This record gives sequence, C-alpha cells and structure tokens, in this order.
Amino acid sequence: MARGRQHRRTHGVMAVAGVVCCLGLGAAGCARSDAVAQGPPAGDPVQVLRTAADALVEAGSSRTRTSLEMATGGTRVTILGKGVYDYRKRLGRLEVRLPQDPAGAADRRPITELLAPGALYMKNRGAGVPADKWVRVDTATLSDGNLVTGGATDPFAAAEVLRGTSSAAFVGRTEVAGARVRHYRGTADLEAASQAASEVNRGPLGAAAKGFATARVPFDVYLDDEGRIRKIRHRFSFVNGERREPVAVASTTLLYGFGAPADVRLPADEDIYTGRIAQE
Repeated sequence: MARGRQHRRTHGVMAVAGVVCCLGLGAAGCARSDAVAQGPPAGDPVQVLRTAADALVEAGSSRTRTSLEMATGGTRVTILGKGVYDYRKRLGRLEVRLPQDPAGAADRRPITELLAPGALYMKNRGAGVPADKWVRVDTATLSDGNLVTGGATDPFAAAEVLRGTSSAAFVGRTEVAGARVRHYRGTADLEAASQAASEVNRGPLGAAAKGFATARVPFDVYLDDEGRIRKIRHRFSFVNGERREPVAVASTTLLYGFGAPADVRLPADEDIYTGRIAQE
C-alpha cells in the first residue's frame, strides 16, 4: 500500500512538472513567435516596395484622404482632399478643399477633381470658369506630372513612385487608422519609376523627373499584412518659377475602405470649358 501511495505521489509530481514544463515551453514558444511578429518582415524592402502598387490593383478600389503641405511666401499652406479611386480603371474622384483666402474671405467651395489616364478634370475651378463647366488639363503637359498641381497626388501615381525605390529600410510595426502596418522609409528615383510604371503613369512620372528640382523623392510608406499601401508620404522639391528657388512639398495619401464603390464618370465634351482661364 505504501509503495502504491508513493508511486501515485511520484506520478502526480511528474505530471505537475510535465504541465509546468509544457506551460514554460508554450510561453517560450509564444515569446519566440511574438519576437518574429515584431521583427523585420521577410523580403528585401526595396523589392517589396517596388511591387506595392500591384497589391492596390488586386484590391480594386479604396477610399482616400489626401493632404498637400507647402511653404510659400513665409506661409504654410495645407490643401485637403477626400474621395475614391479605382486602381484597375485608373479613375478617381476627389473633393479638394483649398485653404481660406488670406484676406479673410469666406471659405472657398471645394474643387471636384476627376483623375483619369492622362487627364485631370476640375469643377468649381474659379478663375472665370462657369460653375457648371469642367476644366481639362493634359497631365503630360505638367512639369510635375500632376503629383502636385491638382492640390493632391493621384493615389495610383503615388504608389507607382515606389517602383523607382532605390533604397529602403524597415522601420518597425505600428498602426494606421486601426490597421496593423509595416513602416518603411526610403528614397525613390522618378526617372526609374517612370520606366517601371504602368503605361498611364510613364509620361507623367517622366515629366516630373525632369520638372522637379531633383528626381530623388524621400518617402515613408506603411503597408498592411496584405501588402496594400495604407499611408504614403512623399517629400517633393520643385523650382519656383518666379524666384527659381526650390519649394518643399509634403504630400500624404491615406488609403482605406478597400473595395468601396468607385463609380467615376468623366464629363461629356460639351461640359468642358474651352475659354480662357484667368490667372489667380
């Protein structure tokens, strides 16, 4: 009997020890798993970012918010926009709000912008344009490739700038608008981006490479677990036509609501203004 009790006690101790050991191994395993999750992701950052635009095409569409900041005449100006974008059709619609007039005039009406392959359409443009008419701009003629001119950066063009990534590093993991993301920081070359971009962005990015003060574009970008861009911030530099001094512009594009409807209809020819636009 004593031998049986001793055997049962020994067996019980061994069982408890086994459970503790398993818990310890489990905790260690979790710690290792968490360390892997917090560590750098697999893959060369440069190669990962060069293909980030492809994940947007696969997603189809998204909602977007944009911010364009620049300092001019000693004043910092911020232009805000929001809308939707279809990455497969390369069509987008934004409502862009200009800052209040420095003279204290009432807030300006938002400008409606339609982004299309090779073209930018603007409504409520002002400058003598009738309120019910659109202004069409050929983006191939813009020295910045419409990365700045419209007061917002075309979301897909912003993504395709990354095709010219020349250097990049993984910064860490964080969150953007509630989504877990991987933060990368690097530099892209607009000339290289234009050569690797889709056909619709080849010309505009090539124009930007020649029109900006430098073709090198520093950026910060945040990718979710599916490789989609959730946030991207570019720092462009272009030459002021009057002073011939470089002007720094920070463009931030936030992408969310993937799969959202993005029904964008371009204006008919008779709705496009063909008269002269006054200088503002």
